[in-house]
Amino acid sequence: MDFIKTKLEGVYIVEPKVFGDHRGFFMESYSKRVFEKAGLYYDFVQDNHSSSTVKGTLRGIHFQRGDKAQAKLVRCARGAVIDVAVDLRPNSQTYKQWVAVELSEENKRQLLIPRGFGHGFVTLTDHVEFLYKADNYYAPEADGSILWNDPELNIDWGVENPILSEKDTNAPLLKDAVTDF
Repeated sequence: MDFIKTKLEGVYIVEPKVFGDHRGFFMESYSKRVFEKAGLYYDFVQDNHSSSTVKGTLRGIHFQRGDKAQAKLVRCARGAVIDVAVDLRPNSQTYKQWVAVELSEENKRQLLIPRGFGHGFVTLTDHVEFLYKADNYYAPEADGSILWNDPELNIDWGVENPILSEKDTNAPLLKDAVTDF
């Protein structure tokens, strides 16, 4: 695996080694040993899987607060997305900055997002299957979100009228969100 640093400290693009032939491919999507050799120490305890049927579906910006915060290793197993990580750590030099990475079944890239970050993605294709590893169990009481088109963040999602859940439609602006990490 190759670990590519982004402009946000702790956020990495992870490129697995892919072995393919006429039958298909094989790849190791996660190895604790390989991550630790790269100085990345995570104990993932929960896997999540989401499905989005229509291109232009936007999920996020979501995060978990306090002791329930989650680091995530995310990938797109079917279709393609633009995946976004937003630095929500108030004392960080990159506070309110974000990175966007295309993750797809074709490029097999993953994004490693540490605790203290918001996360979201928009689907670039129909029929997207998206997988998450999390280093903490989901806790509804610690759940938070920020409005996807918050002008303070100015994220370029590449879509003007995304398909949103009620939760994402009604999410607060960053200035009004509770982000006590």
